[in-house]
Amino acid sequence: MTRARRIQWYSYNSALLLLLKVTTSPNTTMAETEEWGKPVERRGRLTAVLALATLISAFGSSFQYGYNVAVINSPSPFMQQFYNTTYLERYGRPMEESFLTLLWSLSVSMYPLGGFFGSLMVAPLVNKLGRKGTLLFNNIFSIVPAVMMGVSEIAKSYEIIIVARFIVGICAGLSSNVVPMYLGELSPKNLRGALGIIPQLFITIGILSAQVLGIRNILGNSTGWPLMLGLTGIPALIELLLLPFFPESPRYMVIQRGDEKTARKALQRLRGWEDVDAELSEMRLEDQSERAEGRLSVLTLLSQRSLRWQLVSIVIMNMGQQLSGVNAIYYYADNIYANAGVKQNDIQYVTVGTGAVNVFMTIAAVFIVEASGRRLLLLCGFGTCCVACVLLTVALNIQESVTWMPYISITCVIIYVIGHAIGPSPIPYVVTTEMFRQSARPAAFMVAGSVHWLSNFTVGLVFPFLERGLGPYSFIIFSFICLVTLIYIWLVVPETKNKTFLEICQMFAKRNKVEIRLGDGDLPLKEIKERLADATKVTAF
Repeated sequence: MTRARRIQWYSYNSALLLLLKVTTSPNTTMAETEEWGKPVERRGRLTAVLALATLISAFGSSFQYGYNVAVINSPSPFMQQFYNTTYLERYGRPMEESFLTLLWSLSVSMYPLGGFFGSLMVAPLVNKLGRKGTLLFNNIFSIVPAVMMGVSEIAKSYEIIIVARFIVGICAGLSSNVVPMYLGELSPKNLRGALGIIPQLFITIGILSAQVLGIRNILGNSTGWPLMLGLTGIPALIELLLLPFFPESPRYMVIQRGDEKTARKALQRLRGWEDVDAELSEMRLEDQSERAEGRLSVLTLLSQRSLRWQLVSIVIMNMGQQLSGVNAIYYYADNIYANAGVKQNDIQYVTVGTGAVNVFMTIAAVFIVEASGRRLLLLCGFGTCCVACVLLTVALNIQESVTWMPYISITCVIIYVIGHAIGPSPIPYVVTTEMFRQSARPAAFMVAGSVHWLSNFTVGLVFPFLERGLGPYSFIIFSFICLVTLIYIWLVVPETKNKTFLEICQMFAKRNKVEIRLGDGDLPLKEIKERLADATKVTAF
């Protein structure tokens, strides 16, 4: 036997023994192994450590994303008045209307632009500092701008607000990608979908909190807005104090750090039982399957044939998520309701009601995602948004001739929010985690995050001009984008619930016309599993 053949024989048998160990692990009983010749693994449960790690990371990071999306909506008249007054004190003349519009557009759009640059930092930071380490480091980009925005009125500088919005955007860009990645790697596969939606839930809670605080009688007034902007630093401080007590991603520790001892302890804390050999074996198997590809940068990810359809899918879903118009609703909610005929004093309460609906529907998605699956929620969500945009266009066009039509317009907006909350908002983060293995995941989130924030920036910048030029017909564009995204998901995106990362990779391998192999020159994963099935039938007796 040649040396190369001996190495291949050893690699194959090592992989076979790893898989065999999973099937005969104490996590499965003999009766369960005999049934249909397939092992039934112990289902993961929501332990206190896993629940607290989820809540702290989501509140400390994801909450800020949502809060800063909506925080400048309600106090915008008072902030623009501050801009004008400051300019008048400096130069002795009032600010021109066009310059004020430019400054305000910058105040709004610097946030998603910062998010784009934050997304570009994801891969190097999570590979260097780890998932938890990146979240802790990211708090710098929240606490510093919170102080800057809080003192902006005292400093008499609107430039501070614009710069701070960019910095806090970097925080949002990092957190929107790293939190789903961190929770996806902490979670057992049967809870991965539900826990993957928790970051989106806290984004919606952040939006609602900003809307409530923005009520005129609370902080959405001429004296309260600096404090309202500065409050974004509090969740960061809480995360900075509490998250160090929770474990780093075990998958990161095993595959990227090679520290199995720390990973074992972390898994034991997260799962609530001592025997975690089966899960560690699956991580080793994933590590072995990736050695032929190596660690992937963004450039190698873009050229990797085995990941082509996964990459196209996350780009389409993230573009569909943002270009479907959801942030146009949040950035310009007051204008939409005013055009729909809502009285000026009532707009703030309608906006809060819409935010509450968003939170409740995202909570519903947490509980139904593991039962219904990711694909169905995406299809239903984009379909609902498509229909709601068409109906909203019709309602806005005929509301002047029909007295009760403004209520239909508001109903359409609420239906749109419901549709987006159950699928397009939360699910792309979940499937981005699931579609890629450990070596490709940071680069994949970097690509997905960049597309997400560039699309967000585009909508925030373009929608006012669309609204001015097309009026109600601008929502037809959003409807078309929803329809195109729905068709793509129907044709291409498979169901990923209750699948391991390797199994999902194997599903895409057929579409990519490649085979997943274990190590360099080993047998295909499919053949390994077929031989394993035969071995399992023998060991069951």
